[in-house]
Amino acid sequence: MITSPIPQILAQLDSRVLTLSFNRPERKNALTLAMYGALADLIKAADADNEVRVLVLTGTDEFFTSGNDLMDFMNEPEIHDNHPVVRFMEALRHCGKPVVAVVRGHAVGIGTTMLLHCDLVYAADDARMQLPFVNLGLCPEYASSYLVPRLVGQQKAAELFLLGEPFSGADAAALGLVTKAVPWDELTEYSRAKIARLASQPPGAVRRTKALLRAATNVAVDASLSTEYAGFAAGLASDECKESVTAFFEKRAPDFSRF
Repeated sequence: MITSPIPQILAQLDSRVLTLSFNRPERKNALTLAMYGALADLIKAADADNEVRVLVLTGTDEFFTSGNDLMDFMNEPEIHDNHPVVRFMEALRHCGKPVVAVVRGHAVGIGTTMLLHCDLVYAADDARMQLPFVNLGLCPEYASSYLVPRLVGQQKAAELFLLGEPFSGADAAALGLVTKAVPWDELTEYSRAKIARLASQPPGAVRRTKALLRAATNVAVDASLSTEYAGFAAGLASDECKESVTAFFEKRAPDFSRF
């Protein structure tokens, strides 16, 4: 039986579908290092469990996830192979079973980039997604600098990253970043039907097809991740990032006029 080691991640297995829910609503489902570690272990366990055919990632009604818990992340800013964030990224992108994301509310930073590594993404049309890395003095992560331009085109990707403005679930569907956007009150029923259909498909054929669909981009994704890790580390050490984080905790607009 697959169980979560922490209450901030809920794990529920039903009809061969394992749903992993971000459950930290008091902090807008911001992801801590402990949450990343738990997710990595749960995804790997599900991938090895014959009782699981589909994984689902979801959040709460108002927040999918607001991204990294900045204060917790700064406790271990050095990127390395055993970093909880890296372990989560690797577990998700190498999961052999299909992964479905169901997104309501805000999906910020990695809350958006993790969707690129899910096989199906169903979002509320009023969901609020954002890629605010430049806003924080950082660069894109999770191979998004490669995958997003491939999906939306170079100039639209530049707008999403360089301006870091929010966009809706409906916008994301039109751009091809999510599979389908539907009204908020229809999302549960719509996604549940698709997930049930996926779980009833022949599992070996599903896994082989998933592997084939991703094979062509694996080398480029690996290269992008490696380059992004270096850029992200440089960003974390920069004065621009320090100003962004300080401004965030002081609840003021950052001032980049001296850079």
